[in-house]
Amino acid sequence: MAINLDKIQQWKEDVAKSVDFYNNWFLKFAPQTYKETRANTADKVLEALELSHYFAHISPDNLKENPSILAILRMTTRPPIARDRLIGLSGVSPNLVSSMEKGVLPTRMDSAVLDEQLGRISAVFEQLADTELFPWLLEKRVPAQGEKDLAAVIVADRLCGMVADPIIRNAQEQRQLEKIGSWLDSKGYKQRKSGQTATIDTLEAGTYSFRFNVPVIIGTDEHRVNIPVDVAIRPKDTSRKPILIEAKSAGDFTNTNKRRKEEAVKYSQLKSTYGDDIPFLLFLCGYFDSGYLGYEAAEGIDWIWEHRMGDLEALNL
Repeated sequence: MAINLDKIQQWKEDVAKSVDFYNNWFLKFAPQTYKETRANTADKVLEALELSHYFAHISPDNLKENPSILAILRMTTRPPIARDRLIGLSGVSPNLVSSMEKGVLPTRMDSAVLDEQLGRISAVFEQLADTELFPWLLEKRVPAQGEKDLAAVIVADRLCGMVADPIIRNAQEQRQLEKIGSWLDSKGYKQRKSGQTATIDTLEAGTYSFRFNVPVIIGTDEHRVNIPVDVAIRPKDTSRKPILIEAKSAGDFTNTNKRRKEEAVKYSQLKSTYGDDIPFLLFLCGYFDSGYLGYEAAEGIDWIWEHRMGDLEALNL
């Protein structure tokens, strides 16, 4: 039985309520979420300050010992530079920069080439150092604690500003999963903890799992790949198939319409492997307009609004 996909007359009202719901959450919680992330990042910046002798000693040896500080160093320049801009200015291997920002060095790069390229990176940071933010560099002195703390907050703010949307999106997704989990707990379901292996067919009745990998068959050669779903629920009635839910949130209409095909592709892959009757729903919060809803409905994908959690009762769990 359809939950919302066939209630076209209700879509406009639901979109308005969903936008209000998201905006109220954002105004209440997003600033605190950002603040907490910035504080944690500032601690990492302070650590990078110490590792690099207060950004006065950025050398190939220093970068080899602490490759992960590269992302922080990109925010210490005037102006701050993106990863691709650093690659262009220094003329180094993109793989080198990518690896360093993951905290490692390329394993197959010749040591002499590595030293030479790290030297180029060091030269870029030396030339573009923000000496207004770090006045001790020109004065060749050790900064006072207050100067270090202020610089750390500013660099952390730059770092968080580059990834503000993912920070908010991750916090929102986590909140959505917690709400679904709380609802399932109230129905007597038990969460399968991460690290406990199971397939979609071996999930125990009356359990659920977050960020669950579901194997699907791709192409005529029956190549198998895992696709992640946010929530997998195995009903207590073992004759029923597992229910799969994707938690979706959005802070604007443009992005959702750009990405609306993703769910349709995932659903198509699931159906081709597990049959047309595999239950697959969206859990929506935010800016999902009638164009998005119409597209998903045409693909046979139903949804539940976060602002009306009671619709979960239609799953008969």
